[in-house]
Order: sequence, then structure tokens, then C-alpha cells
Amino acid sequence: MGDFFFCLLENVTNITWQMDENIDEKKEKALSTFGLSKDKKVVLVVGGSLGALTINESIYSNLDYFEKNNIQLIWQTGKWFYDKANEKVNQIQASNIKVFDFIYEMDLAYSLADVIISRAGAIAISELCIVGKPCILVPSPNVSEDHQTKNANALVTKQAAVMVKDIEARERLITALDEIINDSDLQKALSDNIKDMGIDRKSTRLNSSHQVL
Repeated sequence: MGDFFFCLLENVTNITWQMDENIDEKKEKALSTFGLSKDKKVVLVVGGSLGALTINESIYSNLDYFEKNNIQLIWQTGKWFYDKANEKVNQIQASNIKVFDFIYEMDLAYSLADVIISRAGAIAISELCIVGKPCILVPSPNVSEDHQTKNANALVTKQAAVMVKDIEARERLITALDEIINDSDLQKALSDNIKDMGIDRKSTRLNSSHQVL
């Protein structure tokens, strides 16, 4: 199971390898692009191009958490949830929360993130291994053979990510986030371990033929 998510399509690998170089050097541009402060923590939430309803509802119901804890949020909702999310953020006048239906410069968003909340598809996992940031994975239950849970478990068993089941996300996602965002040692461990898996992926790519997920 540990190698499950490494079975990526060739074009997926090509896309994610373009993000490999010097992502942290993009922070200044990213701060300007997203209008955020360098002195506050940043959480990035992504659920795929169409969004992820469970993740979106979990964040929507806990926007006060980000306000109370002075945490900045970059939130990709997908097009179906964008209007609802944007209306709520405007209503509470949360200047530290940036809502997007889709983020086109994802490398900039990744560069700012202290913690990333994401689904666990092949592309997402491959990108996260390259970026090397602490992450919480919420696998989609609506995929064949439950492969997103297998992808997530490949990281969790290496202490390279935290997983929250989709059915538990509304109750547990913010608690999991709070534990990570306030524990610098845990952040470092998660970051180091997922980076190691990215290095392993490079070695696999260079020294073996690709398999197809």
C-alpha cells in the first residue's frame, strides 16, 4: 500500500515536476498576489477544481476560528460553493480570508501555506510531496476502489500527513488543523517526512518505469 500513490500517469508527473524548483522563493510575489501578511500563519484549502462539499462546509462553519486565531486562509471552493462562501466572508468582513473558485497560480498559494488541507487524488498527492508542507488529507469517498484513502494512508503510515475521513470532517477537521498549526515540532516532522517521500518519488521516476494508477 505504501507505494500506491506513486503509480502516477506520465502527464501527471510532468505537471508536478514543473513545481519542483525554489517554491519558497516565490513568497514575496505570492504575498502581493493574495494580499496577505508575512507575519501571520496561512492555511491553504483546496478540494479540486470543482471543490469538495464536505471540506467547504467544514470551513464555512468554522470561519470564526480563523478570525479568532488571526490565521490567514486561502480557500479554493470550486465554482458551486464560491458564491455562498464569498458572501459569508464579505458579510463578516474577514480580510484575512481569501476566497477563490479556482486558483490558477497554485505554486504561489503553496509557497505561502503553513498547513494545506486537500483531497488525496493522484495529482494532489504528487504535488504535496514536491511542495513538502504539512497537510491534512480528506479523501473523497466518491472514487473507484476508494483509491484516495489508499493514497492518504501511504503518507499517514510514514507520518507524512494527517488524514481525516470525509464522514468525520465536519467534526474533526478544524480540531486536526488546530493541533498542527500550534505545534511547530509536528509541522516540521510532517514536512520533513513528506519531503522524503517526494525525494523517493524522484528516485523512482529516474530509475524505474512508470505504472498507471
